[in-house]
Amino acid sequence: MRITRALAAAGLAAALLIGAAHTPRAAAGELPGGTRFFNSPDSLVNTWVAAHPGDSRQPRIASRIASRPQALWFSRYSPTTVTEDVRKVTSAASASGQTPVLVTYQVPNRDCGGASAGGAPDLASYDAWVRGFAAGLGSGPVVVILEPDSIALISCLSSSELSGRYASLARAATTMHRANPNARVYFDAGHSAWNSASVQASRLRSAGVLTSGDGIYSNVSNFRRTADEVAFAKSVLAQFGGSSGLTAVIDTSRNGNGPAPDNTWCDPHGRKVGENPTADTGDPAIDAYLWIKPPGELDGCAGAAGTFSPDYAYELAG
Repeated sequence: MRITRALAAAGLAAALLIGAAHTPRAAAGELPGGTRFFNSPDSLVNTWVAAHPGDSRQPRIASRIASRPQALWFSRYSPTTVTEDVRKVTSAASASGQTPVLVTYQVPNRDCGGASAGGAPDLASYDAWVRGFAAGLGSGPVVVILEPDSIALISCLSSSELSGRYASLARAATTMHRANPNARVYFDAGHSAWNSASVQASRLRSAGVLTSGDGIYSNVSNFRRTADEVAFAKSVLAQFGGSSGLTAVIDTSRNGNGPAPDNTWCDPHGRKVGENPTADTGDPAIDAYLWIKPPGELDGCAGAAGTFSPDYAYELAG
């Protein structure tokens, strides 16, 4: 995730104009403290561990990373198979009595053309992809991390593009809730060293979090310390008032040592995995600590974004 604080003036103006008062939606229900998150045998790290039993790095990666439940990213634009791809995960999770964490990463102009550039070709195609994604959600509990960077990183969008994105994000969450009322959909809050709580809350409001979302997420693909992210998430939530019903989840997958000294965000060395995934946070405002960015999957500097690096995983697991 980017550290840059640059804001497009037109985008910010649009966020403020669109951010009128909303009526909070009824949340999908609390995320129980005893929730067990799904660890897919088909994740990149589990696939690597199974294929490399004799590798000297395998035991550490297997015990410290592969054994932990992690999010699954839907980052390749495959509209004809997305329903089947999602259903495969949700069905397996349901059969094991676990809750999957799914990341949608298909919004057009994602990452503003950075290392993770891509996504659906346009918003109409994205809306159709979301409908396919939602059709595979099943009926059991599921956590959806809606489009990392989509609200924190908007500097490349014109005012009209920003308005279209916000509307499409709201539609996406609504579509998912209609398909599965037990889905909890979290919106992008960036992280504590990016936009201010007030700016991020204004954008989240404009994107429909109060009418379409269950909460927000912070620190996805970054390295900020948990305490900083909890404080930041609560500051964002406070902007909505006490009756919003929104909560937060924090990505703790790589924040065990905090950020790099120079705040490098792209595959920095010297980082470690953080708190294990759990819904038992002891804080009613924080639904869960999650491993949203799977440790060992690259940011795009040490290799192609999203590919698994056993060397980097081994370092993070140390």
